[in-house]
Amino acid sequence: MKKLLSFVLALTLACTCVLAFSSCGKKGKTLDEVKAAGELVVATSPDFPPFESLEGEKVVGIEVEIMEKICEKLGVTLNLKQMDFDAVLPGVTTGKFDCGMSGISVTADRQKNMLFTDPYCLAAQAIVVKTGSPITCKADLSGKKIAVQTGTTASDFCIENGYNVSGYQLNASAELALVEGKVDAWVIDDLTAADMVKEYNEGKADADKLVILSEAMTTEPYAFAFAFGSETVVEEINKILKELLDDGTIAALFVKYDAPYTAPASN
Repeated sequence: MKKLLSFVLALTLACTCVLAFSSCGKKGKTLDEVKAAGELVVATSPDFPPFESLEGEKVVGIEVEIMEKICEKLGVTLNLKQMDFDAVLPGVTTGKFDCGMSGISVTADRQKNMLFTDPYCLAAQAIVVKTGSPITCKADLSGKKIAVQTGTTASDFCIENGYNVSGYQLNASAELALVEGKVDAWVIDDLTAADMVKEYNEGKADADKLVILSEAMTTEPYAFAFAFGSETVVEEINKILKELLDDGTIAALFVKYDAPYTAPASN
């Protein structure tokens, strides 16, 4: 009887542990849970125009408007949480936030740790230098010091390919490092590069301006990030994204923000 009781207790404990492990392994919310909560909590770093930026205390941009339309169709409120970019993805994977958006590129490494919606656009990593720089193409970056925003695919790519990298939490800080001559080049997503460089160059003499090289570093798809366990949410958002792509809504948002648009290969 004691052996039988011990076996039953051990089996019960094992089942409890399995259930606990399964519960702990589920970080994301289901579609029903999101709708029951009445909101989608989205982490973002609003230093990435034209996708996210601040107007006063309000976060605005292409991705913000896409997500507002998604939430409207889901019947929930968009709840934005602001933070540095390198805190966005960890917050999503641990279930602290429902979703991450900050011009997030889909990569094989990231897909091991989180879910992604279908891409809504394609972007490139641009190389920015000062006027008169000897750097005129990607090959010229060998041995040069490159500024990147930490936690980004620009940072990952440059590090993995052996470049001399200086990481900064904000793109504005990376840009300033280039301006002050602390680095030789700055690698950043092309649309944000165009927006920030245009703003910086206003009123500057030609010799003091920044230049975006014609050769890109890489090309990447952008999407929204979710934790594992959010499969039903991602499935529903993919349907909405397809509608917004097919009816031209997303392309129109790029026009609104005066940004070139490259549609994903398929959706």
